[in-house]
Amino acid sequence: MKADFTVLGAGMVGVCVALHLQKRGYAVVLVDKRGAAEETSFGNAGMIQREAVNPHVFPQEFGVIMRYARNRSIDASYHLAALPRIASFMWGYWRNSHPKRYGDVTRSYARLIEHCVAEHDALAQESGATGLLRRDGWIRVYRTAEKRDAGFADAERAQRAFGVAFRALDARGLQEAEPHLSSVLVGGLHWTQPTTVGDPQALALAYLRRFGSLGGQFVQGDANTLTENGSGWRVDGAHGPIDAGKVVIALGPWSDGVTRALGYDLPLAVKRGYHMHYRAQGEAVLNRPIADSERGYCLTPMARGMRLTTGVEFALRDAAPTPVQLERAEPAARELFPLAERVDAEPWMGARPCTPDMLPVIGQAPRHPNMWFAFGHAHQGFTLGAVTGRLIAEMATGEQPFVDPTPYRAERFAR
Repeated sequence: MKADFTVLGAGMVGVCVALHLQKRGYAVVLVDKRGAAEETSFGNAGMIQREAVNPHVFPQEFGVIMRYARNRSIDASYHLAALPRIASFMWGYWRNSHPKRYGDVTRSYARLIEHCVAEHDALAQESGATGLLRRDGWIRVYRTAEKRDAGFADAERAQRAFGVAFRALDARGLQEAEPHLSSVLVGGLHWTQPTTVGDPQALALAYLRRFGSLGGQFVQGDANTLTENGSGWRVDGAHGPIDAGKVVIALGPWSDGVTRALGYDLPLAVKRGYHMHYRAQGEAVLNRPIADSERGYCLTPMARGMRLTTGVEFALRDAAPTPVQLERAEPAARELFPLAERVDAEPWMGARPCTPDMLPVIGQAPRHPNMWFAFGHAHQGFTLGAVTGRLIAEMATGEQPFVDPTPYRAERFAR
């Protein structure tokens, strides 16, 4: 099989890259060992987060660090055995979260985030998938007035700096918006611009069908077999080799396995996360996703039920699942919303691919002009998939990029 481009990885990022390249008239083969969007892109909270201009930081306050060090939190957990392997990443993450560095990180991050809803809207429109998108945002809920007022102040700063829109809800306003939430809540921060979906994989599959309708091919194959083949690249597919002049690495948390074999030492680590679905009791309804700001989990209405998603687990990517955060989050979620029984037999687990400066790796490979990187999106691979797809396609085909790609280049990690 021959193509102009091979795209390795069929998560939301890879699917969007492949679709954008195919739209430009190139022959594209999308390769994954599994089906599309069956890994990290499957298990998220289903939010396209226009408000997420501030990437998740490593805490700087000593008291907060000590709280996490006790390893009993819902929002963050760690495997002690993994710490020696990820110490360098954690050190870099902490350093880049310092206010002197974090301002630059935020400005670079926001340039991608500001386009996320519009770019997904464009792909959804041409893919016949606009019916999957919900237009009522999501709400961060608060248990205490102190946290609520601090959240409102942060939102006002983000609005002034980056144009994000929100509604500040007092306790009554929150009850009107979400009548089945507990009355113990003192308010909520309603981010109004994000779109949400009840089935994240369904949106990726709609984009994949559009890709196929334009002549793109999706095949199963082993990205780890990637080798240079003359002036191009070869990878083993299920029915034989796939040869292409150019390749895009969009393998999420598995990207470093391929890039390392080609001589790149990129500081990629993972934040693992879990989810479980529940039925709602009686006629209880949640109209939009909520995040419990003081406990560190999200609850999202999904096609399968109420999806409870946890915070982050710092562990090695392939270590055995330890869903302790889910066990801690479930009682807290039941305090706020009437959940009934679990739907899933076992918790789902996924791994978010992260860099120590919180920015994705998007751009041409430094030593291989016919290779492109598109990974490291951490919490926002689903959000930034459409933006990344367009940006990679523009760079790889010689168009003027609609966002300056300089901050996301792999060269920033050169040693």
